[in-house]
Amino acid sequence: MKISRIASALFLLAFVAAGAAGCSLGRNMEADSGIVAEGRSAADGVKEGRVKITVSVWDNANSPQFQAMAEAFMEKNPDIDVELVDIRSDEYNNKLTVLLAGNESDPDVIMIKDADTQISMREKGQILDLTSYLARDGVDLSIYNGAAEQLQMDGKQYTLPFRQDWYVLFYNKDLFDAAGISYPADDMTWEEYEKLAEKMTFIKDGEAVYGTHHHTWMALVSNWAVQDGKHTLMSGDYSFLKPYYEQALRMQNAGVIQNYASLKVSNIHYTSVFEQQQCAMVPMGTWFIATLVQDRKAGNFDFNWGVTRIPHSAGIPAGSTVGSVTPIAVNAKSDVPDQAWEFVRFATSEAGAEVLADNSVFPAITTPGVVSRLASIEGFPEDGKAALSVKNFVFDRPVDAKMAAVRKVIEEEHDAIMIGEEDIDTGIANMNERAEEARSR
Repeated sequence: MKISRIASALFLLAFVAAGAAGCSLGRNMEADSGIVAEGRSAADGVKEGRVKITVSVWDNANSPQFQAMAEAFMEKNPDIDVELVDIRSDEYNNKLTVLLAGNESDPDVIMIKDADTQISMREKGQILDLTSYLARDGVDLSIYNGAAEQLQMDGKQYTLPFRQDWYVLFYNKDLFDAAGISYPADDMTWEEYEKLAEKMTFIKDGEAVYGTHHHTWMALVSNWAVQDGKHTLMSGDYSFLKPYYEQALRMQNAGVIQNYASLKVSNIHYTSVFEQQQCAMVPMGTWFIATLVQDRKAGNFDFNWGVTRIPHSAGIPAGSTVGSVTPIAVNAKSDVPDQAWEFVRFATSEAGAEVLADNSVFPAITTPGVVSRLASIEGFPEDGKAALSVKNFVFDRPVDAKMAAVRKVIEEEHDAIMIGEEDIDTGIANMNERAEEARSR
């Protein structure tokens, strides 16, 4: 079996680590390595003429979309068997690094958990340039709403967007009804959002209700500044962030949002703030939809909630949003690259997107058919369909080898600005200087 080479590589890593710690190896080799093979495989009797491909995934037991994708692909491609290489989520990046460093042909298809890691994979020659396949098969990259182009490196396409999450606006319908104010529109500017939040700031049953809630992530300021697609967090001058910091501080000073320092010190999660009805709105990623659906079903809260498109700056069309993607690639050492590409092509097509949507996972494609499937998720608000339609998709942070270092210094200055330790101009000046140093290392 192809999987045996993968297990052997990870077993060797486990053996070395255990030896260094003076441990004994008495358990099953694959259990020790944290890897499991699932799906039709050689051990199940691959018929003559069939080709087998392996696909690396994480936490497959809790992620049914991976197996569903493999089964849908095999149904359409009966001459190809798919074997899932399941690795624990918290060990995925490290163990995938070990596998690829061994120049093995497995896994043939690579799910990339963190988009930034595709940079080192490309630099080490570990992932295949898909540009010729895309040209040969006439793949239209516009179906990904700009996400595919943002994954390109040196003008070449080494990965395609598999799934994605983007920012939308959640709101408490019951609080809006109680205040007699119309629900947030699906085409609203950030200025209109601020005014609506002011109206929705009031006292209910002796408790303060904030008009909206901004979590402590830097993204809750910087995302709106890069929403236009013209600026990124790798820009040399961060003055474009100033209007959004001014708005955040203005809302904080007016008591429209909770105090940043208090949230930071108390480590308060946005889920509790929204579910305990301490705020009327909260801008957050589409991953929050599953949380609300599950928590409402579990009885953690009983109010009616809604979701719509994230607000936008003037001049930017409604449906423009910010988020992140899970890319998928082909192992440059794969001994069946054509079949591996066929899997990638299917998984990133509208048919593959429908498989993800049917498993309550947000795909990188949001055609009307896909949106209808997502909107049919049990517990999803009937009037929330607009939030699922994306017109333009911008990465919250670009795919760049220096992004992690730059992000760290920007986050530190973000904290200083939001707690009042620095004024906005000083904080931005420090961002410019410190980010330049981080980029030059």
